[in-house]
Amino acid sequence: MSDKLATLLAEQEIFQPPQAVSSQAKIQDYTGIYKNSIENNDAFWEEIASGYEWATPWSKVSSFDGVNHRWFEGATTNITINALDRHVAAGKKNHAAFIWLGEDGTEKTVTYGMLLAMVNRIANGLKSLNVQKGDRVVIYMPLTIEGVVSMLACARIGAVHSVVYAGFAAGALRTRIDDAGAKVVITGDVGYRRGKSVDLKGITDEAVAGTDVVEHVVVFSREEKKPLGDKEVDWDSFLKLSPHCEAELVDSEHPLYVLYTSGTTGKPKGVVHVHGGYMVGVGYHLESYMDIGPDDVFLNMSDIGWVVGHSYICYAPLLGGTTTVFREGAPDTPDAGIMWDVVERYGVTALFTAPTAVRMWMRMGNEYPDAYDISSLRIMVCAGEPLNPEAFRWAQEYLCKDHAYVMDHWWQTELGGPTLGTMAIHEHKPGFVGRALPGVEACIVDEDGNELPANTGGLLALKRPFPHMMRTIWNDPKRYEKIWQQVEGHYITGDVAICDEEGRFSVLGRADDVLNVAGHRIGTADVESALVSHAAVAESAVIGIPDELKGEAIVVFAVLRGDADTTGDMPKILSDHVRNELGPIATPSKVEIVSSLPKTRSGKIMRRLLKAQLLGEDPGDTSTLET
Repeated sequence: MSDKLATLLAEQEIFQPPQAVSSQAKIQDYTGIYKNSIENNDAFWEEIASGYEWATPWSKVSSFDGVNHRWFEGATTNITINALDRHVAAGKKNHAAFIWLGEDGTEKTVTYGMLLAMVNRIANGLKSLNVQKGDRVVIYMPLTIEGVVSMLACARIGAVHSVVYAGFAAGALRTRIDDAGAKVVITGDVGYRRGKSVDLKGITDEAVAGTDVVEHVVVFSREEKKPLGDKEVDWDSFLKLSPHCEAELVDSEHPLYVLYTSGTTGKPKGVVHVHGGYMVGVGYHLESYMDIGPDDVFLNMSDIGWVVGHSYICYAPLLGGTTTVFREGAPDTPDAGIMWDVVERYGVTALFTAPTAVRMWMRMGNEYPDAYDISSLRIMVCAGEPLNPEAFRWAQEYLCKDHAYVMDHWWQTELGGPTLGTMAIHEHKPGFVGRALPGVEACIVDEDGNELPANTGGLLALKRPFPHMMRTIWNDPKRYEKIWQQVEGHYITGDVAICDEEGRFSVLGRADDVLNVAGHRIGTADVESALVSHAAVAESAVIGIPDELKGEAIVVFAVLRGDADTTGDMPKILSDHVRNELGPIATPSKVEIVSSLPKTRSGKIMRRLLKAQLLGEDPGDTSTLET
């Protein structure tokens, strides 16, 4: 970390935003707006909230007891009223809400009017299964319009959706179904990627086998329909129902969704976001930070299985009346120029992507974007992991040129929306994600809570909540409370960072044992648990190492049982086992069979030592190493 810090501090190059971008930005006075958002925090958020429709007004903007926070208290609404009904009522019935693309070239456009009718039909279908306000519905769907509709239909009736990424294996899906207490599971028969189909229905069948909590499984079929089981319901039968369904009015603090994300223990944590504050916060940052409005065509390369897909495929673009393009499949299939073909074909003005994709494009070469007219692009927003300076420079020079700007930013599943970032009017300092966004008060502290001076590495912390932050962890409020109680008066993000004299932050990495693989957070404990579930493994250790494309790659060290059958290719066998248990995103890049693991005298595995040895770095203090 010290070498990385020294490199960052030596960085002198500063990039200014293109005049064509900065001159049109909605926010020109960052300093004044930011100051007001901190000094008059309630009034700041109240003004933004007033732009949405509420059935009952709030009696109080916010309350915070040092751990738990509430926003727009006493108010009632439903996020779908603001995402759908108000646009249709305002004459945008025929305005495109979504343009969906399949890897095989299939295209489907859905207007706001069509989307509202479809959401209502599916909502009525869920009501016919006795899904009521507060019930949980797990969604295990491919990246399709039907997947987004499933989310909105749950929200419409006040049910709580929990989307599980359609790349997780049956074990991970079952864990989330059980923890959420899902009454219904909505699944697809298959998903498509790189020309191959993924048997989502088979994975779902395995996950729900033997469970008493799931009463129905709704099946969305893309291939030839198969006979349905006793608990199964055909998605298409819902499409025959009424296109009218009044939105269930819910309290501002009513849960909207539970999204599971990896933590430092084996159990994933269910992050809870709510209708009111989440709506206000994610909608604000689409318009202000991302500088995206109703006239934009917004291409988002994320997935509904992740928080970016929740906030910036499903909810915020609809709140803003924007047209969103999203695509199922790999970003380099059928060829390496496919995403630039999409930008040219649809006149995309704003793109949300990850540094992993930027590094992939950089490796492929600029001849691919050069083959297309992508001059419509104005904003290129990056998030998910640190954007390394080389990737930024390449993207700005070869993709954005003088007509668009690469805008890095940082947030987490727990935070719901952008928190630190480089705005359209701000200069970019390579290696630095940017400043605290309006409404966010961030700082760097040591483990005792002392604020650290500029250019000193420490824990990235937030001094106050904002409306779109999580409210709790599902079924585990104590785990949530510890995040605020670790350092009194601060939300500890779990990341290590620095802040320079100008207020620009650089996020250096995780302080805990959570890996960031291509923007996906994977707990080392999750992978280690999967490994030791194999009969041949006695114990294991998992680390992440820098990877040019993925950001981090998973490396496994496994100690085998004395009676283990080692006649096969054990590294491949164990790698395949992890893949089967957790899904493709958790597949190790390397598996090493070792005779023992380095441990402290108290028995804790020294993963730091393993990583240092593998990378040829100084292992640091090894005085506690058991010899």
